[in-house]
Amino acid sequence: MHIAVIGGTGLIGSQVVRDLDAAGHRAVPHSQSTGVDVITGKGLDAALTGADVVVNLTNSPTFDDASPGFFRTSMNNLVDAARKADVGHFVVLSIVEVDQVPELDYYRAKTLQEDILKAGPVPYSIVRATQFMEFIPAVLSWTADDDTVRLPRTRLQPVAAADVAATVAEVAAGTPLRGTLELAGPDAYPLDELGLITLRAMGDNRSVTTDDNAGMFAAVHGDVLTPKGSARIAPTRYADWLARHA
Repeated sequence: MHIAVIGGTGLIGSQVVRDLDAAGHRAVPHSQSTGVDVITGKGLDAALTGADVVVNLTNSPTFDDASPGFFRTSMNNLVDAARKADVGHFVVLSIVEVDQVPELDYYRAKTLQEDILKAGPVPYSIVRATQFMEFIPAVLSWTADDDTVRLPRTRLQPVAAADVAATVAEVAAGTPLRGTLELAGPDAYPLDELGLITLRAMGDNRSVTTDDNAGMFAAVHGDVLTPKGSARIAPTRYADWLARHA
């Protein structure tokens, strides 16, 4: 199949393209660097011409109250271009339990992205993943100083980007789900414990202070962001990922 991967040069997109090519498909990466702009619509019609499937992996440049505008405009442009190109399958990557955290601007924005896709004319699939393992060091940096990292007890179940990409590629090559597939890593941790594990693996001797008011995830209580139903469990354990990346 000819699969247009919008946002195909980023962390997930580049691996999705690689996995699809390895499976014998023709995956074409598109991004601003290739002349495609999902906000202005520039290059979209050409990018989707002849595509059997479009995979949207673009992301808002911010996590704040500007993010809903990004996803509203980009999804409306992409859905319209997919309709005009007679694309048969539209895939997006979202977040497990994203609609359960209205307190966060970015999560409301991703829920809006899903809703626009569901209401559109193109058969679709949504892959919802938990937080990427690659994202955890950045989370620690938000509330860190020279001596301490402050973290809430929010429960996360991190998943490796490679496992996310493999699942997105598999879904893109299949028939439209007309629904959602959830993907999570095999191990769940309170974020404060996850932070300490990460710091020690990286040789960082800073302490971790539990602070349920610290950082973006302070708005998320308990195990809201872990899957509640029959999620697919990815194979990569966080300890194994850390051993390779620390």
